[in-house]
This record gives sequence, structure tokens and C-alpha cells, in this order.
Amino acid sequence: MAKMTLTINGKKQEVDVDPATPVLWVLRDHLNLVGTKYGCGVGSCGACTIHLNGRALRSCQLPVSAVGSQEITTIEGLSDNGDHPVQKAWLELDVAQCGYCQTGQIMTAASLLRSNPHPSDAEIESAMTGNICRCGTYTRIKEAIKTAAGTSGK
Repeated sequence: MAKMTLTINGKKQEVDVDPATPVLWVLRDHLNLVGTKYGCGVGSCGACTIHLNGRALRSCQLPVSAVGSQEITTIEGLSDNGDHPVQKAWLELDVAQCGYCQTGQIMTAASLLRSNPHPSDAEIESAMTGNICRCGTYTRIKEAIKTAAGTSGK
């Protein structure tokens, strides 16, 4: 076990965990930030996507020891009131069905729009490729990202 100080959603958090513990389990089991979902456990589905210094990545494959002083953002920290442009577009277009994959989808989309505020359809499809939706809402996901891009200056 090792004591580590992480910056999560803008706040310093101290945890005492095995350094090899995936960030996903630190968030869920030690800090009760359960918005980040466990899907496949091998980084293939995207349900566990978080931002590390603004870049989307899979938390199930990231050992907490690799984080260091980098900033982690979870779905809980994306916006204070669910008013991030991507979250608003998701609601406006009624994207979610079962909803399980949606936090990972939203985090990936928000990272895409941060780096590319007006992506083409091909760029959206490329960025979102690793996020699996069992319900098949891919068309609505793409439309929501395009909607958010029209309202997002980030």
C-alpha cells in the first residue's frame, strides 16, 4: 500500500492503495465516484473513460501510480450542474437507452471537442470508435456531438 495524493475534479484526494490498482477502482471503491463504469476490464469498451489532463483514456488499464500530478476528470467533474454542451446535447437528443456506456461516450466526446471544436463526421467516428454501445445509439451519439460542437467554444 502507498499513500498518494491525486487531483480529481479539481480537488486533492489522498488514497492509500496498492500502486498497481487501476484508477477505475480507486475512483469507484475508494472515493465513491461511481459515474465511471466498469465494462470489460481490458480497455476495449470505453465505459471507464476519464480525462487525464484533458485527454480521454481508459481508467481500467491505468495504474494509479502512473497518474502522478496529472489531473483526473470524471463524469462528476465534467460540469457542476450537468450543463457541459455535450451533456446538454445528450439530453436534448435523448441519446441514452440503457445508459450504461454513456459516461464513457460523453467523456470521449468532450475530449474530442476540446481538441477539435468542429469535427467532421469522419473525425467523430474515428474518435468514438473505441466506445461500444450495446443499444446501438451511434447515430444519436454522432448527432449529439455535432449539436454540442455548434454550442461549444471549447
